Amino acid sequence: MGKQKTMALTKNKKAGSDQYEQNEGTNHLVEEAYLARLLPEGPGSYLGIAGGTIYGPNSQERQLKLIRGGLTRGSLDTLMNKTGLDIYELADILEVTDRTLRRYTSNEVLNKKLSERALEIAKLYSRGEEVFGDALSFQRWMDTEVPALGHRKPKSFLDTSLGIQMLVDELGRIEHGVFA
Repeated sequence: MGKQKTMALTKNKKAGSDQYEQNEGTNHLVEEAYLARLLPEGPGSYLGIAGGTIYGPNSQERQLKLIRGGLTRGSLDTLMNKTGLDIYELADILEVTDRTLRRYTSNEVLNKKLSERALEIAKLYSRGEEVFGDALSFQRWMDTEVPALGHRKPKSFLDTSLGIQMLVDELGRIEHGVFA
């Protein structure tokens, strides 16, 4: 078995805040848009942030810091685009009015409660995409009545942390071929 090459990405301070260097013998600048293809996909992609921001060493600490610092409204927009949730559904899940969500500017920071629920949803959809193989298949499953969930649509469980955990557990059963 041959050696596996590793690649490190570091911020290029001279090039500006939206460029990275690829360190593998020679330095190549990598645009921020291309960075998402190099870093592992994950919940961060559902919030418009690089996957490495959420996963890696001390991932729970990173997630906690992200929640406490607050996500932006722009992150919610990315979440809606990637999950297929509309603003009314997301407002219902987050237990706020759609008007309240619309008042936030793109860079305005959300409170801890909203940030935490948005991160939970991003993690769920990321996991669902892993299990189903693509985002669209998982979105269809979320809108289908599931016998193992009492013939309810999985989307109806998104309003509580326990409901989201039940969906994560169900994804684990699906992944391992255990159908109830």
